[in-house]
Amino acid sequence: MGAAETKLLFREDAYSKTCQATIVACNEEGIQLDQTVFYGRGGGQPGDTGLLKLTDGSAIEIVDTIKSKFKKGLIHIPASPNIMLAPGTHVVAAIDWQRRYQMMRMHSCLHLLSAIIGGAVTGGQVGFEESRLDFDLPEANLDKSEINTDLNSLVKANHQITPRWVPDDELSANPALVKTMSVKPPEGAGMVRLVDIAGVDLQACGGTHVARTGEIGFVEVTKIKNKGRHNRRVTIALAEQSHSR
Repeated sequence: MGAAETKLLFREDAYSKTCQATIVACNEEGIQLDQTVFYGRGGGQPGDTGLLKLTDGSAIEIVDTIKSKFKKGLIHIPASPNIMLAPGTHVVAAIDWQRRYQMMRMHSCLHLLSAIIGGAVTGGQVGFEESRLDFDLPEANLDKSEINTDLNSLVKANHQITPRWVPDDELSANPALVKTMSVKPPEGAGMVRLVDIAGVDLQACGGTHVARTGEIGFVEVTKIKNKGRHNRRVTIALAEQSHSR
């Protein structure tokens, strides 16, 4: 499919629901566009789903979005594996917004969770109904009620959440900006994306987030499990399903 770069519009505006795009390539790997609002699976966040709308009024259902094996491309996976479209074809890329917005709220909430609980993050998963983080903690003394109270206090404070970019060497000089031991941020392009929750948390992250913590809504810590000698898994859920901003 080649190594053409896809312009990732969600990096600067996670609220973009649609965009005009041109097909760069289409084969057994999937469909690559010159630019997209679809988030590609990574960092514990699932890839976006949605539609690619053609000029004749038809639409192609997209069931996942992944990073290409050929480095810089982002691949949209169609529901039908036999879709073949010529490079240069114009489409409108439209994400499933309800699903995406729920992921944005969940992912932002996990950043709050990582700020509340001390200990390195050993893994995590953003989900539609539940999301989780695993922490490297030697003692199993996490208090569900206390974490619940602290999370909802941060949500109600409505802290601003903003992305910003720093040079690779700044990240290297500040290893604390990388909280997740199992996922390393992409380096080598000169700049790394940080997500800043004002006064609460700052860490490297390429995912999509809400603009303020108040959008997350009421949070519930549903369970805390011991997953090994030093591993504590904290699972959260949101009281309300996603809604349009």
